[in-house]
Formats: sequence, C-alpha cells, structure tokens
Amino acid sequence: MSYVNYGGYGYGMGGMSYLLVLIGAALCLITSGLVKSTYRKYSKVASMSHMTGAEVAQSILKKEGVYDVHVERIGGELSDHFDPAAKVVRLSADVYDSDSISAVSVAAHECGHAVQYNEEYFPLKLRSAILPAASFGSKYGLWIVIAGLFISFFRPLVFIGIVLFAFGVLFQIVTLPVEFDASRRALVILDEMGILAEEEEQGARAVLKSAAMTYVASAAASILSLIRLILISRGGRSRRD
Repeated sequence: MSYVNYGGYGYGMGGMSYLLVLIGAALCLITSGLVKSTYRKYSKVASMSHMTGAEVAQSILKKEGVYDVHVERIGGELSDHFDPAAKVVRLSADVYDSDSISAVSVAAHECGHAVQYNEEYFPLKLRSAILPAASFGSKYGLWIVIAGLFISFFRPLVFIGIVLFAFGVLFQIVTLPVEFDASRRALVILDEMGILAEEEEQGARAVLKSAAMTYVASAAASILSLIRLILISRGGRSRRD
C-alpha cells in the first residue's frame, strides 16, 4: 500500500474542504439560533382563542377527518413531531399545554404532516422510502470513503461511500417540500378555523418560516458535505495517479 499525501485537503480539515465544513456549521448554528429566538418571542404572546397546542391539534385532526391519529405530550424543547408508524402527533410540554402563538403554530404544523400522511402526499412517501438508505449513508458513507482511500484494493468503496452519502443528501432535499407544505397547510387551516386572529397570523408565519429555514440550512450543509467528500476522493485519486 502506497503512502498518500492529501496536502491541503487534510481529509476535510484544510483548504477548500475545511471551508465547506465551516460554512455548513455556520448555516446550521445561525438558523438554529433564529428559530429558537423567534419561537421564544411568540411563546410569550397568548393567542386570542386561548386554545392550547393539544386542543388545536385535536381540533385540526377532527376537522381534516384524521381519526386514527392521537396527540400526546413528550419531553424536551422543540421536540415536536409526527410519528407515522405510531400514528401520533407528539408535542413538547411547552406546546401541548400552552395557548401561545408559537404553540398553536407548531401544533398546526405537526398536524399538517398527519394530514399529508392521510392523503398519501407523494414527497412524504418518497422521504419514507429512502429513509433506510439515507440513515445508513449519513452514518457510514464518510467512513466507507476513507477506507477506500486508505486501502488500495478497497478503492471501489470510495464511489460506494459517496453514493450512500448522497442518499442522505437526497433525504434532506426531499424534506424541504414536505416541511414547506406542512406549514402552508397549517396556516390555511388556522385561518379557516379562526383559531388565530388576523393580526396574529404574522407571528405564526414568522415562527413557521424560521423553523423552515433550519431545514434549508440542513439541506445546504448536507450538499456541502457531499461536495467535500468528492473533493477528498479526487484529492486522494490525483495523488495516487
């Protein structure tokens, strides 16, 4: 096995590859801070309907004819999600018990996912289909690439690792229309049901928009990571040739 000098690539910790890591991390940190600050701002503002997140979720599910999904409380902050396997909308305590604009918006968003599932929304079905490959690729794609670069007779692993990692990137990209559509549905339903007053809708939009940006940042960071892997593989190949 020949020695490989990766020079400026430094396995992603130098040169252009290092810059990509920094950009991805910065995007995620900035958007995470934005969603938390926006959520906390409107968590201090009670909605005029005074419906809690749990009550909003239950009302939306009933209105949309989703009768096989129930609502339950979970721990953590911003841990709210819809679990299609268990058919349950899980809301954090701050959302479940609160009547704030933030709580109402988050609860409606998660119910938007339940409605998507009930209607067999195609991007959601696609995301579920690629989840196993995406999960495996996100965890092991990088290590497979590194193994292929270090061990000469494992060279095909570089390509395999990149392809597997790309499934994780695809998952992040497909997540975008799923999340945007859930927020769109949430705002429409809240308006139709009169849960939020007209002057409160701006706050709901701000909460849901900031949350959506975290998914945009995550997708961008994943794309940058994929480019980083490609740069690493090309750097390794050029020094072997």
